[in-house]
Parts: sequence; C-alpha cells; structure tokens
Amino acid sequence: MEGVEHRIVKVNGINMHVAEKGQGPVILFVHGFPELWYSWRHQIAALSSKGYRAVAPDLRGYGDTDAPDSVTCYTCFHIVGDLVELLNTIAPDEQVFVVGHDWGAIIAWYLCLFRPDKVKAVFTLSVPFTPRNPQMKPTDGWRAVYGNDYYICRFQEYGEVEAEFAEMGTETVMKSLLTYKVPDPLMLPKGKPFGHSVNTPITLPSWLSEEEVNYYVTKFNKSGFTAVINYYRNFDRNWELMAPWGGCEVKVAAKFVVGDVDLVYYMPGMKEYIHNGGFKKEVPMLEEVVVMEGVGHFIHMEKPDEINNLIYDFFRQFD
Repeated sequence: MEGVEHRIVKVNGINMHVAEKGQGPVILFVHGFPELWYSWRHQIAALSSKGYRAVAPDLRGYGDTDAPDSVTCYTCFHIVGDLVELLNTIAPDEQVFVVGHDWGAIIAWYLCLFRPDKVKAVFTLSVPFTPRNPQMKPTDGWRAVYGNDYYICRFQEYGEVEAEFAEMGTETVMKSLLTYKVPDPLMLPKGKPFGHSVNTPITLPSWLSEEEVNYYVTKFNKSGFTAVINYYRNFDRNWELMAPWGGCEVKVAAKFVVGDVDLVYYMPGMKEYIHNGGFKKEVPMLEEVVVMEGVGHFIHMEKPDEINNLIYDFFRQFD
C-alpha cells in the first residue's frame, strides 16, 4: 500500500489506528466483519488518486486499534462516538463523505442518524438501513427464523465460538468467512462451523491472494476474535438504546449497492424492503440502489473497479 500513512489518534478513551492517503474532501471508510482498514485498499488507492483524502480506521477491537475488555464497550454509541471524535480531530470544520460495508454500513447509518451534520453523503454496501422493530429484539427474530445455529445466535454465548475458531485456526476461519459466496444464511453448527472439517482445503477466488489473507491472519492472530464478535453481542443492547430514535428517518443523501448473491440480500423480506418502497421511506434522500450480478458479500474487494467508479460518480456531484 504505497503512500498510505498510518497514525494513532486518541478518541473516546482509546487509541485508534488510522490509515490515510490523498488530499481533498475526506472520505471516511468504515469496514465490517471480519475486516480491517485494509479491506478498503483498492478504494483508498483509487479515490486518493481522484482528489480525495481517503481515511480508513480500524474500528475498536480490530487490528491496531485498542480493544476494551467489556462486552458493553461495543454499542453503537461507542463505535459512532469513536468516529465522531476522529472526525473532530482530522476534519473539524468539514462535512465528510462516508462509505460503509457490512457492520461498517450499520455504523454509517447510525452516524447519519445521530450526526447528520457531519455527513455530506453516504454510500453503503451490503446492509441497508432498517427500522427498529419495537415488538421484537433482533436476536429473538433471527432465532425464530434460522434457529440456534445461525451465526449471530451462536455469537451470543461469550467464549464459545472463540474456542471453536481457535481450534480451527485463524487462517481457516478467515478464508471460510472471506470466501463465503452463497446466498444461504451463514450457519455455525457446534463442532462443525461453516459445515466443513478443519482439514478441508479452501480455494481462494481470483480477487483474494494468499498474501492478502495473511495480512488479516497476522492481525487477528494478535487480537483474537472476542472484541469483534462483541459487536454482535450488542445487537439487543443497541435495540434497547435506539428506542428514542424509533420512527426517525435518515436524512442524508445516500446510495446503496449489494451483490445479488450476498447473504444479506436473501434475509427474509429484505429484497421486498429494498425494492418496494420501504427503504426509500426510511431514507428519503436515497438516490439509487444498485444490484450487482454474480457478486457476493465482499463486494468492494470482489469488484473494486466497479465500486470505485460508483463511489466517485456519486460523491463528485456534491463537491
């Protein structure tokens, strides 16, 4: 990653590692699970060359950013608080562009909801903004639909999945997650996560090299998985905390892109919500939804050129 500068910024009581490159309007890149700032390597290179300042932190618990011990330190308020303080430090008088994928998309939507004054426009991948259901906690909903082997349900029990991941080894876990490209829900049955044995060789797709996987493996070997799984352990807590925002719309210019074999796209009711007016009702300034054919969950790595062009074409209208 030539020309990328790395630094530590103190935010919200923790040390946050930030990678950045370029000069111009800030684009804040917010990664998902199980990722790092590095997941935006293609976007950082492309957008910095087009006159933007690409800023990509490791979120709390990830990579070279601090990982507080307590599960309760990973709520939406903590994560968004980190990003707001980061922006106050690096771009104090500027509205910024935001790009988020997976958990990063969820956090980007929260940022727009809590602090629309900070965001010029938002571009999200894989996960649309969805309204809070006051009748049911999220994990109860997933358990009812998918059962206890569903990955988010398995993640709820502290230490259990971490032990299984340790047994599998970080490399196998990372390859299993990053190469997951079927529209079916991700299941982690006890004793046989991902539905295959530890010794099953995993063939990498053309868009992901062994060298790139090794970067993730090195960082997750150091930090482990507990902190990043803690994001999932706060789904119900976030649901409780978000009650005051029930019924609030996201009032920021937005664009959304999803692959047509992304597992999120196949969650019950998701396609209908995205395409039949529900999404637009919650995000009235949603300009466009793009569905990319034959593309899975890690869309920004699988189709970097297309994603880079979509980001650039969307943001340049606001410069």
